[in-house]
Amino acid sequence: MIVNERTVAFINSLDPGNTPFLNEIEKEAKKTDVPIIRTEMQSFIKLLLAMKKPMSILEVGCAIGFSTLLMSEYAPKGCRITTIEKYEKRIPVAKENFKRAGKEDSITLLEGDALELLPKLEGVFDFIFMDAAKGQYINFLPEVLRLMPEGGILLSDNVLQDGDIIQSRYAVTRRNRTIHTRMRDYLYELKHHPQLTTAVLPVGDGITVSVKI
Repeated sequence: MIVNERTVAFINSLDPGNTPFLNEIEKEAKKTDVPIIRTEMQSFIKLLLAMKKPMSILEVGCAIGFSTLLMSEYAPKGCRITTIEKYEKRIPVAKENFKRAGKEDSITLLEGDALELLPKLEGVFDFIFMDAAKGQYINFLPEVLRLMPEGGILLSDNVLQDGDIIQSRYAVTRRNRTIHTRMRDYLYELKHHPQLTTAVLPVGDGITVSVKI
């Protein structure tokens, strides 16, 4: 927990919640131990969508489609979402959830590795949500930047790794050291890239908000 747990609980207690269908998907995800974005992150995404009003969204990391459907629900009417998912077991669940929501025409699910799929995408996306393999964020970044217009927003989740990011590389478990190093590189790149203005915020498990300038 990055922010005091009682503070987070109080902030989340003020949240008005989502639509009944989104609440249902969220319960199903928790029941099956599928990680989804936290309540405070949901609120932040709704805020950014209300401010930016994007008509084209790219999501890298779909899981069962909860965050995809949240963005579809709170984005402007007519917004189209392209989402990428690699984990084969979750893809059918995401497709079924999109069908249940009646969002099949506005959401395009691309199956496979984002490293292979991102270079094939064309056009621009007003809003990009990064929520896939944390150790790959730094590798996704060049293609993500290519797909962003001036003023486009890049939102990245789970960047502070429950606070482990501030630890020495040798203080984290050996199996997490590569992710730890790559995430630090990613944060440095976002803060120093000449095309981006970035804020790192202790929301949920840590997020970055970048605007292409």
